[in-house]
Amino acid sequence: MAVLAGGRSSEHEISVQSGASVVAALDPDRYDVVAVTIDQAGGWELEAARPLTLEPGRAGNSLVPRGPSELAANGGGPIDVVLPILHGPFGEDGTVQGLLEMLDMPYVGSGVLGSALTMDKDVVKRVLRDVGIAVARHEVFRNRRYDLDQAEALGYPCFVKPARLGSSVGISKVHDRSELEPALELAFRHDGKVLVEEMIAGREVECGVLGNADPVVSVAGEIVLERGSEWYDFSAKYDEGGMSLIAPADLDPAAADRLREAARRAFEVCECAGMARIDFFVTADNGVVLNEINTIPGFTSTSVYARLFEASGIGYQELLDRLIALALERHAEDASYRH
Repeated sequence: MAVLAGGRSSEHEISVQSGASVVAALDPDRYDVVAVTIDQAGGWELEAARPLTLEPGRAGNSLVPRGPSELAANGGGPIDVVLPILHGPFGEDGTVQGLLEMLDMPYVGSGVLGSALTMDKDVVKRVLRDVGIAVARHEVFRNRRYDLDQAEALGYPCFVKPARLGSSVGISKVHDRSELEPALELAFRHDGKVLVEEMIAGREVECGVLGNADPVVSVAGEIVLERGSEWYDFSAKYDEGGMSLIAPADLDPAAADRLREAARRAFEVCECAGMARIDFFVTADNGVVLNEINTIPGFTSTSVYARLFEASGIGYQELLDRLIALALERHAEDASYRH
């Protein structure tokens, strides 16, 4: 199997860490693992910076060889399944998934539609609203054009976000009009489409989802910010001691049930597969508001997704085994239909 890590997005280093953790955890008695790094210029490499071609049917280092292959010579190929551990654009947004579909290669995680839909914070909100799942109100601006009066109609504080990026990159919490325009300019450095979103006052609670047609939802876990962070920004997510996770979260039982049902429903409606981490706010009156769907969450053994399933009785290695089996199952199911 091939583990893809790195990628062209600003989340490159986070992906590299996740990929290394996955490679180290995979059972060498069950899997011949080929670690592939995608650099920030888009080049694909094996270990020791050896270039890798994706050209089907060629010999050499092809990921999909039809003849003699360096991967096969090293005991790693031909590849049976791909595990993309790529965060953000050019990896989590349907682009790599489309490439793997064209190559007819089984891969872990959501397909083209589910990946692209959930990556776009604007479009996915519209889909979720249509099926009655609560999400924050928002305004959208494109191509560096914005109306400050329209933006501040959502009230303060609010959040300004690139529409198609993760890990809180380019996001600002805005307290008044003087902060609004700089926040919009920052977000537009990362994406041509930007959201201004109302702030939801509530506890940040997350669920993991695992499965295809009949997904399993983990226990809910609450994110607790440390060191006085005002919101769950990049530093709180990735710096040592920036946050702690309480799993299971201490929630009203009815709210916990609604949250897990909303996670399952959102996973299905958004055509997700394999895995997702779904983030919510739980308000003071036990309302449940969906914040974000991550189809390739952080994947070290200490990442939130893995810890949620550990708290649900599924350890890290078993989680990886299940994801690989789900990828092969979905590929076989898709192959059973005539296209």
